[in-house]
Amino acid sequence: MEYITGIEQYNGKGKTAVTLGKFDGLHKGHQKLIEKICSYSNKDCKSVLCAFDMHREALMTKRERREYLDGKIDFLIEYPFTKELREMEAEVFIERILCKKLHASHIVVGSDFAFGYGKRGSIEMLEKFSAKKGYTLDVIEKERYDKAVISSTYIREALSQGDMDLAAALLGYPYSVTGIVQHGRQLGRTLGFPTMNIEPEQEKILPRFGVYACRIKMDGRWYNGVGNVGVKPTVTEEHKRLVEVFVYDYEGDAYGKEITVQFCGFERPETKFSSIDELREQVMQDLSYGKEFFQIHLYS
Repeated sequence: MEYITGIEQYNGKGKTAVTLGKFDGLHKGHQKLIEKICSYSNKDCKSVLCAFDMHREALMTKRERREYLDGKIDFLIEYPFTKELREMEAEVFIERILCKKLHASHIVVGSDFAFGYGKRGSIEMLEKFSAKKGYTLDVIEKERYDKAVISSTYIREALSQGDMDLAAALLGYPYSVTGIVQHGRQLGRTLGFPTMNIEPEQEKILPRFGVYACRIKMDGRWYNGVGNVGVKPTVTEEHKRLVEVFVYDYEGDAYGKEITVQFCGFERPETKFSSIDELREQVMQDLSYGKEFFQIHLYS
């Protein structure tokens, strides 16, 4: 896959199958669009995903999106939502971007896709121009889960409740966060439970603050563990978002390593304890919860 920042950097000359949108999270609905452009992809037609960058909190960082799509499509274009793009008339977008720049032979969009200045561009407009401009148009109906439309908003709601089963069902994969293990206060080690701390990227949405059964990927291997998402109110008033995990069956030095933490099951909300002893007692219960969770839920 070739990764491009900015539509002006795309210099392909051949035909393309294009899908466009925000693609926050690349959930099951997005995956249907991706599957469709890939069905058109061959040596004469390249698959292109054009993601509008809205500069806001996201279910997926840009890096995570690149890694997820690598090997699945030919081109990922991250298209900043600039003043020029906001004010571009829909007809101009079709002519200048879709046809002249991307050489679209196939356009694939969701049923609610709107574009152009004031969102005046519609499915009907794309259909109207299709014969004149020589592209086919596929309008993909919304994917549903339990009769509800899958959307980034629905996933955010699930995360805010700590409902990781629902989030995974909507996404098609477990929700996770990746970061570099940092030196912390080493309180966990003092308590007898050495932990790994990562600070998520600012744009990354975190699930409900609290304690989770987690899977941790490190050095290409998956481990089971328990993690806390939040600001650690018992031991600090910095209010800095952190993910802190205790990893079962690992005793090495993880500082400086990149780890991925998958959130599997929510145990309890983050709590400010009255003493370190009270915190220690609760951590013991959290560790027992994690072990019981993974005895019931088996992961390969």
